[in-house]
Parts: sequence; structure tokens; C-alpha cells
Amino acid sequence: MTTFVLVPGAWKGSWAYEAVVPLLERAGHTVHALTLTGLRPDDDPATVATANLDTHADDVLRHLDRHHVTGATLVGHSYAGMVVAAAADRADGRISRLVHLDAYVPHDGDSCWSATNDHFRGVFAVGAAATGHAVRPPAGGDPRRRPHPLASFLQRIRLTGAHDRIPRREFVYCAGWEDRTPFADLRTRLRADPGWRVHDLPTGHDAMHEDPEAVAAILLDG
Repeated sequence: MTTFVLVPGAWKGSWAYEAVVPLLERAGHTVHALTLTGLRPDDDPATVATANLDTHADDVLRHLDRHHVTGATLVGHSYAGMVVAAAADRADGRISRLVHLDAYVPHDGDSCWSATNDHFRGVFAVGAAATGHAVRPPAGGDPRRRPHPLASFLQRIRLTGAHDRIPRREFVYCAGWEDRTPFADLRTRLRADPGWRVHDLPTGHDAMHEDPEAVAAILLDG
């Protein structure tokens, strides 16, 4: 039995994985879907203003501690690629598999801002204009989305290299939004890296809702 820890991307909570969780549980696995600090319905503006990438990595690590999780498969979607990389680097060997689901795969010193493309830098800048600390969700999409802490997009990640020693590291590339994706060059880089396994899906970025069965199939291929 595997323990899956699922971390949502920007503006989203644990509900982002609502269609995938039952598929993994039905296969007999334990699943924890997280909501990061600043994205919870009862978080006040001060909490959103002060949350950054370290805060979110600590959310994951505290969850591992609280539930005594070891040997986990840690999954991060989109922005949460930054979070799972930081958490895995600090997890003292408790992560056995790392899955970046159409997500950033940072080097030491990267930030979400530096790793993304001009389209999303524009989304972040426009979205933060009202408050200066919270990035409102782009128009359209799920109404449950919440303003996302700007500091988490801007903070540079610090990696020791411990995450590079995780036995399985995988990247899932969603090809159905190639006009906006910031991950095309990343896919090319990771395909050439023997330390990574790359999967392709034909979906848009929100693969967990567009094709939860395909996402679950990748996660269960372990």
C-alpha cells in the first residue's frame, strides 16, 4: 500500500484532487490531499500576506510529521512543483517518489516567478494589483479558487540536492494548452535526464478534472 500526499497548485485547495482521490483509495491506498496556508476558506488577510514558499513547504512537512508518513509518493500540481521540491529536499528520506504533475521543477535559487513565462508573470502582476500581497485567480475557472499569496510566487527556493536522491522522480506534461504552457522546455530537459521519467497527457493543465482516470493510472503505475 502506498501513501499519496497530493499538493494543489495556485489558487486551489484539496478539492483540486477530488476526482482522483477516490480512484487511488479504491485501489487500496492511503491519500492525503492538502490545502496550503493562505488558501483555506478561514484564512485572514494577514495569513495570506505572510505565507510564502517556505510556509507551504512547512505545511507538507508538518503533515508528514502529524500523520507519521514515510515512504510517501509526493505529488505537486503546477505551482506546487516548487512546494514539493522544497519539502522533499527537507523531508529526511521520507519521500520515496516525487511526481511533478504539469508542474515546475526548480533548480536551487529559482522562484515560480523566474521559472514561469511572460504570460503567467503578467497574470501574477495584474492579479496582485489590488492588494499587493494576494494574487486573485484568473477569470473563469472553478469558483472555489481563492487569492494566492504573492510571496510564495516570488520567494527563491533553497535546495541542498537531497531531493535529487529520491529513488523515483517523474514529470507529467499536459500537451493540451501549448499556447500558454510554461513547461515545454522543461519537458525537453527532463526527457534528456536519466534521473527522470516523463509522461505525456493530451489534456489541458487541469488534468485532474479533465481526465482523472489517466492521472490516477500514472500515479498507480508504481
